[in-house]
Amino acid sequence: MKPILSILMTLLLASCALQAPPPVPPPAASPSAPDAPAWYQQAARDGVLVCAIDSAKSLITVLVRRGGPMARFGHDHVVASRSVEGFAAPAAGRADVQFRLDALSVDEPGLRQEAGLDTQPDADAIAGTRTNMLTRVLDAETYPLVQLHAERSTADSQKVNLTITLHGVTKTLAVPVIVESNTASGAFTLLQSDFGITPMSVMGGAIKVQDELALQFRLVACAP
Repeated sequence: MKPILSILMTLLLASCALQAPPPVPPPAASPSAPDAPAWYQQAARDGVLVCAIDSAKSLITVLVRRGGPMARFGHDHVVASRSVEGFAAPAAGRADVQFRLDALSVDEPGLRQEAGLDTQPDADAIAGTRTNMLTRVLDAETYPLVQLHAERSTADSQKVNLTITLHGVTKTLAVPVIVESNTASGAFTLLQSDFGITPMSVMGGAIKVQDELALQFRLVACAP
């Protein structure tokens, strides 16, 4: 799956910006970075380059694998966010982005093909999967946002320390990033259970969702 969870070094290393007051109104602050977006407003006033995420060109995808003794009767799924918002200060080596769970897409045909999945669930199956995901698994009404705070690693220049707030739980991971021009991309895995999420299961676990999720990201900042 070639296109997704980027920050990130473009966000952290790219150049182009919002210079000085007044900055574009940013999204709500991330709990993992309590001073955002005020931090970026002050940075801009101090002459620091502040980059906005290009939502139209950025993509985060999540590959959800099926499991259980009767897994062959289920489907793998690709969940995607095309509405990533946020800001980055490349020189300062930090970024804050977020996306809404209720804006996620499920099983776009093109993304399934890129992920190597050779089947396509019908519209009713996709709608059911999305409803179960948002209500029974993610509780999107209570926890509507996924929020990400990234800081350039001092130990490894090819990684960022990515703090993820999901389902009311905050965890920090070291995430590898590839930077090309104004785009940052990469891939990593996380466990739903680490965020207090119980993977979907039916028929006593005969068909269930695997705990591990595979994320890929492509984040664009300061696009020309």
